Amino acid sequence: MNAPESHIVRSTSRRSVLRALMMLPFGAFAGRSAAAGLEQFYKFNIKPEVFLEEVFGAEVPVAQSVAVGAAPVQLIQPLPQRMRYWRANGKTVWIFDELGKDGYLPTTCAFVVKDASIERAKVLIYRESRGEQIGQPSFLQQLVGAKAAGAGIDKNVDNISGATYSVKMMQRMARTALALDQLAV
Repeated sequence: MNAPESHIVRSTSRRSVLRALMMLPFGAFAGRSAAAGLEQFYKFNIKPEVFLEEVFGAEVPVAQSVAVGAAPVQLIQPLPQRMRYWRANGKTVWIFDELGKDGYLPTTCAFVVKDASIERAKVLIYRESRGEQIGQPSFLQQLVGAKAAGAGIDKNVDNISGATYSVKMMQRMARTALALDQLAV
């Protein structure tokens, strides 16, 4: 083997070693459940308890429930017969898992409703490979102040290129929070 070929072999082996070393951190998940390892890679991963503390402070109210029955909801993911919510200081918090489209992974979002309008919206867990822009404050701010209007909300929400289903999902969840808030009165 002459000198140039020897250099190529060493370079290739160095690349192989470097690739193997780069993979080591991912091997740390072998002892954990697959879901626990994947959660670290979600673009947003906020526990509902943390969000509730952000909204209510250290005194998070006890969860209540309301019968969903006749609520005008149009979510893809079916709601349970009774939906949990939290109420204090004239506001309610609703947390949903919804799909952007059949076959997609669920997205977990929270909505704060006060005086029959959305006071705050937050993406807690976003599991899809694209469309995470719906979790950005600039997008979520568009939902603030929204009120129920027919089967939707009364605010125009700008679409995001490549995230049309996620945008529509957020509007559906906001409308559902407003509808359920009216039932919980």
